[in-house]
Amino acid sequence: MQVQLRIAAVTAALVAAGAALSFGAQPAEAGTQCGRASWYQLGGKTASGERNNPNAMTAAHRRLPFGTRVRVENLSNGKFVVVRINDRGPFTGGRVIDVSRAAAKQLGMINSGTAKVRLVVDGAAMKGACPA
Repeated sequence: MQVQLRIAAVTAALVAAGAALSFGAQPAEAGTQCGRASWYQLGGKTASGERNNPNAMTAAHRRLPFGTRVRVENLSNGKFVVVRINDRGPFTGGRVIDVSRAAAKQLGMINSGTAKVRLVVDGAAMKGACPA
């Protein structure tokens, strides 16, 4: 009986820890992520099964659920856009999101190819600044 209770307690603790580490499941104030963004224009289908549309306000993120709306702010010029996650990536180290060509154009990062950005998930409060 005690062994079963310990197993149940350990299982519950692991499930709670996994939920806390999941980006989408964190409290609103932790819904902010900073890093580098890049843009891509690929043909074919996205990981969600949609046809890739470079004119849509969409993006790829490693963990956020498909359909999640994310505010992406270019920290060098203050421009921002809201994108919908419909793909997986980026697969290049140091990057947190890949945005569509249309989103990159609005962010002012077409020529540079990348930009330092702040991601805010589902209207979460922006607490603190991104590190320099």
